[in-house]
Amino acid sequence: MKSTHPPLQRGVLCLRSVFCLLLILCSVAAQAGPREQALQIHNRIAGVPPSESVLLQMADLIAEGEVDAAVELAMDNEHFYSVTLKNMATPWTNREQSVFAPLNDYTATFIGMVRDGEDIRGLLYDNVLYVGNTSGLPAYANDDNQHYEALETQGLSLGDPEVLVKRTQSDVNGLPAEATAGVMTSRAAARAFFYAGTNRAMFRFTLLNHLCRDLEQVHDTSLTPDRIRQDVSRSPGGDSRVFLNNCMGCHNGMDPLAQAYAYYNWDYDADADPEGEDGRLTYNREGETEAETGTRVVPKYHINANTFRYGYVTMDDQWDNYWREGNNRVLGWSDALPGSGEGAKSMGMELAHSEAFASCQVEKVFRQVCLRQPGSPEDHQLIETATDNLASAGFDLRRAFIDTADYCKGE
Repeated sequence: MKSTHPPLQRGVLCLRSVFCLLLILCSVAAQAGPREQALQIHNRIAGVPPSESVLLQMADLIAEGEVDAAVELAMDNEHFYSVTLKNMATPWTNREQSVFAPLNDYTATFIGMVRDGEDIRGLLYDNVLYVGNTSGLPAYANDDNQHYEALETQGLSLGDPEVLVKRTQSDVNGLPAEATAGVMTSRAAARAFFYAGTNRAMFRFTLLNHLCRDLEQVHDTSLTPDRIRQDVSRSPGGDSRVFLNNCMGCHNGMDPLAQAYAYYNWDYDADADPEGEDGRLTYNREGETEAETGTRVVPKYHINANTFRYGYVTMDDQWDNYWREGNNRVLGWSDALPGSGEGAKSMGMELAHSEAFASCQVEKVFRQVCLRQPGSPEDHQLIETATDNLASAGFDLRRAFIDTADYCKGE
């Protein structure tokens, strides 16, 4: 039957209906009992419904005020490792930031460190790599990913400490111990971010994935530009204002930090393997020199030297954090660290011991568990509190999953 209400009135009635429905849904969420909250927590943590017995255990724990124990029970589910954590970390391992990529050494190391309650800051500097420890798997290789793909396709438990085991990275991939830098020197990260280019990609994506900042967000033209390399034009398109107002604001901080990667490269046969899929990470040890540079510095640091030949010439892997001054002091750099050093390991520690790194981990967990961006003042207060709790827990990232799951259990 045709409505007798005019169009405007019908629109108002529809809005009222939607508003009423939202009020009902909010009321239901607010009144969610222990069983409903347990189901919500398990679904968000593991991505699958719990068994009836686990649901009852979790509901009883929540009713008794033991929410932490209820969340820990949900984290015992294998899907927390093979689905939730894998999906969380996989976009960090490729330039496309795609979740549709196979398991690799970067992702597996993140999963293992979370499972074992390791200090998550070591993700950027520890001599650590997690590998499969089951017969029938191809051995870890520096020039392919078959080991991890088999670990995934065979459905082996990543939550089992006897299946996915912690190893010393230098013993697995042959890097000198002092050249290891957590996932930054994993094969997956090297393939994605040391491939071609100038090694700046490794820094940019590490900043994006682990401090939740892209270069535009750390732009600061007030810093000294003395470490910007020769390949950066000082007058793009013939206009120096473009450099002064744009390019300089990123490169003046990035280039002195990215110098930490000066001895690393992704080595591959460009003719037989133009995409570098079968390449391997290489590192110039002490005493090894490159013909093009006359030092341990890989040639990509000296490319396009004629773009601005008075620019900075990289001679070693000495890095300095210019962001300890200027606008980016707000990232909360550690007073216990000097702000300079040699190589990727110490630079990774500089990044990982910042306040921005800690809060970024909590923000990523919040998005994973609550399925939304933090927006309200209450959300941001939770992020702040959970970040403090993360530090108090020795940077065991499971603490952030507990805090965010508790906060969102009634949504």
